[in-house]
Order: sequence, then structure tokens, then C-alpha cells
Amino acid sequence: MELYLSSYRLGNRQNELKEWIINNNNRILVIPNALDVFEDSERKMSGIIDKCKDLEQLGFKIEILDLRKYFGKREQMREDIKKYNAFYVLGGNVFVLRRAMKLSGFDEYLKEISKMPNYLYLGFSAGICVLAEDLHGMDLVDDVNVDPYNMGEFLWEGVGLIDYMPVPHYDTPSHPESHLMYDVVSYLEKNNLPYKTLKDGEVLIEKIDIDKIK
Repeated sequence: MELYLSSYRLGNRQNELKEWIINNNNRILVIPNALDVFEDSERKMSGIIDKCKDLEQLGFKIEILDLRKYFGKREQMREDIKKYNAFYVLGGNVFVLRRAMKLSGFDEYLKEISKMPNYLYLGFSAGICVLAEDLHGMDLVDDVNVDPYNMGEFLWEGVGLIDYMPVPHYDTPSHPESHLMYDVVSYLEKNNLPYKTLKDGEVLIEKIDIDKIK
């Protein structure tokens, strides 16, 4: 699997996404569940649609995948999404997103397909932080107690596709959470946890090391 890890929205390596379309196909599932921290509303949907337009301008054909539809229905999810090999995971609250991935089984699905080269995971902000092994430190930015699904369980363990914490919005004064990212970095350094910082506009592209997947 190829990981396209952006600090905010699509970032500055969009030509590589155009190449993905040429070499693969243009179908992509947009996963907005990090925004379940907010109640469903026209404003929330408008924001999701606005971020989808970034992909449409590159030539992607979009469908939205709401993981809530598949809570407790893992096999149905696998059947419904098997024709897709690209995912765009939006920002929001990383702990809410982690819960949604756990309850739907999407986290385990990602681990399975991560061993296949013809898959793309594209995400920004919470959508990339959730891939780390350990989510400690992100509670300095996102409220870990928000539980819209009444799961009743803290999930500090990330999906584990990467062995460091990507720290988005770092040194980006225009972003309202940027100042909090300095605290995140201080925490990670104090606890000897690996990390990589990204300013808004910056993108990391990674190939999954299947030997590191637990």
C-alpha cells in the first residue's frame, strides 16, 4: 500500500495523485468519520463536499464511506468496498476516527490490504495520525473523552501502519491548532516516541513495510 500523508487537505504533491489515476483507476472512497465529533448537519456535509471537490478536480470519482453504517457488520463492509483500492480519510478528532475504524473493522481491513501494492491511503490531519502505533500525545490537541458511538473504551493504540507519529499543522501559524503541535512534539520527545512534523502544504509519501505490520 502507498500512503499519501498530508498535513492539510491534498498538499503539494498532487501530481503523484494524478499518476495514481493513470496507473490504477479514479475511484476513491472518502471517509469523514473523524468529523463525527460534530452532530450531522448541512454545514458538516457542506465541509465534506468541499474537501471532495479537491479530488474531483484531479479526476477522481468519489463516493462517501460512512463507517457508522458498518458497525458490527464487518463482512458486509468488506463486500461493499472490495472494488475500491483508494481511500481518502479526512481530519477531525483522531480518537473518534479510531473508534469508528475499530467498530467497523476498517482498521483490520487496512492491515490486510496494506500488504498489496495497488492500494492507496490518502489522508490529512487526524486521518494520518490514526495510522501511528501509539496515539498518546494527540490528547493535547483532540478530546479523547468524546464518544459519539457510546463505545465506552479508550483506544490509545493506533492502527499501526507506520512506526512514528506524523505531527500535522506544525509551525503553520495560519492553522488554529498549530500552537498545540509544539506541545505534542515536546511530549513525544520527552517520552522517546518517534515522530515527523509536517507544515500545512507538506506531504509524506510512504510505502508500507509489511515486516513491521503486527
